[in-house]
Amino acid sequence: MSGGHDSVNSPIHYCSHPSGIECIEITEHFNFCIGNAIKYLWRAGLKGEAIEDLEKAAWYVNRELQRRKKLPNEAIRSLDDRAS
Repeated sequence: MSGGHDSVNSPIHYCSHPSGIECIEITEHFNFCIGNAIKYLWRAGLKGEAIEDLEKAAWYVNRELQRRKKLPNEAIRSLDDRAS
């Protein structure tokens, strides 16, 4: 813990959104790739280089696109219905 902030359980780059919502409260409702993309978008510019975080987010989005392209159309519609 540094400066009174818990960098393990509530890192500042995931807890500093003006809404007061912590990133994990959102990402835990998505699959791994989408959750990670959201995580990297959320923290872009707050931890390290924004460009690197945005590239990582794009990598996870592209991986999810490739995964979904392999699924039958019915399975993709089912995934989309759950997210609504």
